[in-house]
Amino acid sequence: MADTKTFNLQVVTPDRIFFQGEAEMIELKTTEGDIGVLKDHIPLTAIVAPGVLRIINGGEVKEAALLSGFIEILQDKVIVLAESCEWPDEIDINRANEAKIRAERRLKATDAGQINITRAEMALHRSLIRIELAEKSKH
Repeated sequence: MADTKTFNLQVVTPDRIFFQGEAEMIELKTTEGDIGVLKDHIPLTAIVAPGVLRIINGGEVKEAALLSGFIEILQDKVIVLAESCEWPDEIDINRANEAKIRAERRLKATDAGQINITRAEMALHRSLIRIELAEKSKH
């Protein structure tokens, strides 16, 4: 019999079902701020912002880099449709560092009027999330 404190969680990316299982709580960032979800949360649909997804179940905490999408919260089920989601061991830290350097270079460019500042800032933010999560998991 399933634990009454849990709900079904699905995290889906364009190329795979990233996670499917039970959770007692999840934490993630939306465009409106950080959110924590427990079973019987009010129904809600929100836009996911780049950040760390924490899946808590049975005292175990799993973290993943969640890079934008949508979340639909129902009474006993949560669905996250993500642009990208990666476990720390899936993150290519060299690639993330290269993306960080490229984004910083774009933001410092003297011809900044010719680049999309918001896009460069988002790329920098996504690379920093990946780097921080990958380095944290090594310790």
